[in-house]
Amino acid sequence: MNFKNFDFFSPYIVAIAIIVFLSMGYIGSFNYRFEYPLSLETIGTVLLATLVFLIGAGIVKFKVTLDETASSPIYAKINDFFNRKILIALVLIAIILQSINMILIGGIPLFNSVLKSNATTNIWRIAYPLFLIMINILIAKYYKKRYLILVLIGALIFGLNGYRTSVLGILASVFITMYYINKINRKIGILFVGLIVIGLLAIGYIASQSISGQHWMLNPLELIFYRAGFTLEVFQRILNLGGTTHGHILSMIFSSGSPRTFIGQYVLTDNVCITSTMFGPAYLDFGLIGVLIQMFFMGVFLKVINIVGKYKKEIGIGIYSIILAHTLIWIETGPTDIMIWFLYLLGFILIILNYKNIKLNKN
Repeated sequence: MNFKNFDFFSPYIVAIAIIVFLSMGYIGSFNYRFEYPLSLETIGTVLLATLVFLIGAGIVKFKVTLDETASSPIYAKINDFFNRKILIALVLIAIILQSINMILIGGIPLFNSVLKSNATTNIWRIAYPLFLIMINILIAKYYKKRYLILVLIGALIFGLNGYRTSVLGILASVFITMYYINKINRKIGILFVGLIVIGLLAIGYIASQSISGQHWMLNPLELIFYRAGFTLEVFQRILNLGGTTHGHILSMIFSSGSPRTFIGQYVLTDNVCITSTMFGPAYLDFGLIGVLIQMFFMGVFLKVINIVGKYKKEIGIGIYSIILAHTLIWIETGPTDIMIWFLYLLGFILIILNYKNIKLNKN
């Protein structure tokens, strides 16, 4: 195999990540004495959904080609508008907004579970996607090693909000962007992988320790296996409730309320915000058919964005990197954040702006 031509961050990495997460959860369900170890039904449902994802991505791979002679004047104007100065300014504005956010909530949420519960404010909902989008476009268009300082500052300040997903979203998306612009060497690769691992372990552990009345006996590595097992156990309980919420969770994503807290109340009868895997919300709302439709859509969508992004580079590859990174995060957390669906909307806009390049292979 010629690894120089191998796309390590094609959508197929989502399927690999699902299998890894399932394996970790299976180990965790035995080691930490959950009420029920993962059942064959749970494992089979996850594997079936993953297969449908692969089918969706595979259809696009064999049926979609690009016409590189076509052009989009609107896309070109948007690309030209985001010059170096504008991108740096917007990145700095996002960092300032998040700093103001922590000042207004009265401290650092990472070290205080009460502050953390109130940290996802409207300011954060603007600051995080703004930083995420602009830093990836900046790296894709005008890569300089010094811009990695902005990446680290952003990962730190958003990490202080107490959520691992923010750190992972920033570092993973920038890593993927740099991969596609051929800026990943051994030192940079080790640095990013190290930061991602440390960030996941440290923030998850510190945040768990800050929960009032909580006394974890697990070390940071054990905690990851425990979380995987717990999340999959939640999904296992959801299997008996498939289709009973009739789209309520989906409606909550695009209105007010906390879908994850609702899932905690509905599934565990406890007022707690929980993760339920990529498959949990759709299964609760629409049953197995809902999960399969969701996974087929994600496979098709990610592969189209992958094709368009690699061709368009710059803005295109930045958007693909963000969407892929957060889709990987969804494997544990579930697609319950309107902010990330907004990123999917950006992907749709990217496809629409470049629809003339997309051709169906009739063979």
